[in-house]
Amino acid sequence: MNRKYCLALDLKEDPKLIEAYKDAHRKENFRAEITSSIKDAGVLNMEIYLTGNRLFMIMEVDETFDFKRKAAMDAENPKVQDWENYVAGFQQVLPWAREEEKWVMMDKIYELEK
Repeated sequence: MNRKYCLALDLKEDPKLIEAYKDAHRKENFRAEITSSIKDAGVLNMEIYLTGNRLFMIMEVDETFDFKRKAAMDAENPKVQDWENYVAGFQQVLPWAREEEKWVMMDKIYELEK
């Protein structure tokens, strides 16, 4: 059964950095090896939205996905580590994030009845 996760993260409050971050995530610029690593972890779909400097990510994952497994896979992949080091220059963690957190899991507080 597929699951959905929503996460948040802030970018540094700098319009030039925000534009560069958006540019790095454009389809024609995004690194194919990062897409592969995301899919290999069991992510079926991922969307990232931006308002101001706040990012909002929606991930739809399959039954094989596990955050700890994904973190271990990422730690062993030099291409992913290079990407993470690159995007870290744009990002700032939310003030309430735990020390080891970058993207913070959001709690669902409402769902429209079907």
